[in-house]
Amino acid sequence: MARLQREDFDVGAEVRALVKKNKRTGAAVTFLGVVRDFSRGEDIVKLDFKHYAGMAEKELNRLERAGAERFDILDCLIVHRTGEIMVNENIVLIIVTSVSRNVAFEACGWLIDELKKRVPIWKNEFTSTGRHWVEDHP
Repeated sequence: MARLQREDFDVGAEVRALVKKNKRTGAAVTFLGVVRDFSRGEDIVKLDFKHYAGMAEKELNRLERAGAERFDILDCLIVHRTGEIMVNENIVLIIVTSVSRNVAFEACGWLIDELKKRVPIWKNEFTSTGRHWVEDHP
């Protein structure tokens, strides 16, 4: 089940927990999004993620189900943080488990691309010269 949360997450613990859910797991592919220190020509101080409460959680869960229906995977998990997040801290984690690696890689890439298109989460960048909402998803 997908989660939105303010606190950080333990990538290793999340992967181990998902892998243990199915003895057929032969691959676990992860995507980890982290706050970088530079964007659009400016130094980044921190990010602040806002979301449409209730709607964002529902859409994350729909996205997990859509990934499971679209790809021949065993399971997937999406965890996205909200609130202020500093440089080098975790933002989003996507884990896909499957019998083999190829489908897990494909599903993981599709899930992060769809998350950025479909889920009502907005990013506010705080830079050395001010702050601004990011409308596109590089």
